[in-house]
Amino acid sequence: MADKLIRNAYEVAVTMTAVLLSWSIALWLEGAAGLHTDSVVLAVVLTVMLARTQRTADTRGRLGALALLSAVSAVCALVGRLIAAHYWLGAAVFTAGISLAIWIRRYGPAATRAGTLITLPLVALLVVPGPALPPEAQGELVSWAWSAIIGVLAWASVWLVQTAADRYGPWPAEADPGTPRRPSRLRPRPSTRMAVQMAAGVAASFALGRLLYDDHWPWLVLTAYVVASGNRGRTDVLRKGVERFLGACAGTLLATGVAAAGITGRTAMVVLFAVLAVALWLRPLTYAYWAAGMTTALSLLLGYFGQDAQSLLPTRLAAIAVGAVLSVGAAWFLLPVQRKSWRRRTA
Repeated sequence: MADKLIRNAYEVAVTMTAVLLSWSIALWLEGAAGLHTDSVVLAVVLTVMLARTQRTADTRGRLGALALLSAVSAVCALVGRLIAAHYWLGAAVFTAGISLAIWIRRYGPAATRAGTLITLPLVALLVVPGPALPPEAQGELVSWAWSAIIGVLAWASVWLVQTAADRYGPWPAEADPGTPRRPSRLRPRPSTRMAVQMAAGVAASFALGRLLYDDHWPWLVLTAYVVASGNRGRTDVLRKGVERFLGACAGTLLATGVAAAGITGRTAMVVLFAVLAVALWLRPLTYAYWAAGMTTALSLLLGYFGQDAQSLLPTRLAAIAVGAVLSVGAAWFLLPVQRKSWRRRTA
């Protein structure tokens, strides 16, 4: 365990170096080009997620990621504007895109990697939606051209830092050998089942999120996506749903303590990056740590912009609980991936 934590700390240092590089350049672009703060947040979110998916990629894979990520980032900016102007139509387009990224896994490892890259800007859209930020921090969720540039910036930061780490660092990147895939006898295929489950959970989250939580609908949709992603069966989805809720509860308590200490302004940003680093460090142990860190970081972000983040925390917890229930329900009762011994595993 000690060796694993030490290695995790090194990987976090690499990731946070890329994040700080991306953040500093995006911050400069914000002032130089008159962008809005959501562009800076988008750069940080994309860098964090891209660092995880590209850690062991070869040159060909990285160049493919650059082309796909910049194009999808631009499209996702348009999806964000569509959701803001025509919510239900935008929700339908988002749901179709996030489900398509799962369905194409049937075509092999290359399609799986492409699907993962497609989801990154879509998930980032949930983390930094326009309505979740105060008016002074909102643009048009960054124009499509600037979104593509921010995607290139995140990719370049990750590529530069990870390449330097592999050349000069103490540990090279370790590729995950994974488990050999066996042809599935399930019909429909597991990728089709997971895509249908994701579509159902996300669509229901969009609907209930708008009806029950107004502009805070992203909390439901993000939870539904996280709980259902990488679905390994009923038990796995249930476990991730519980971990996300418990982690959010812990993050709520931590954010309350930070607010009570009167931490604001630039100090709050330092604490935000520190919390993000700790969450990344502990994430391989259990997803609950990551959920707690993200809940705290988002609360600090809203507090930085002057919103009373503490008053929104009960709403956030309720939304997370509803999103988790919707995703678990879809995984259990709509074309479940695994059927054998689920009662024993759940017990």
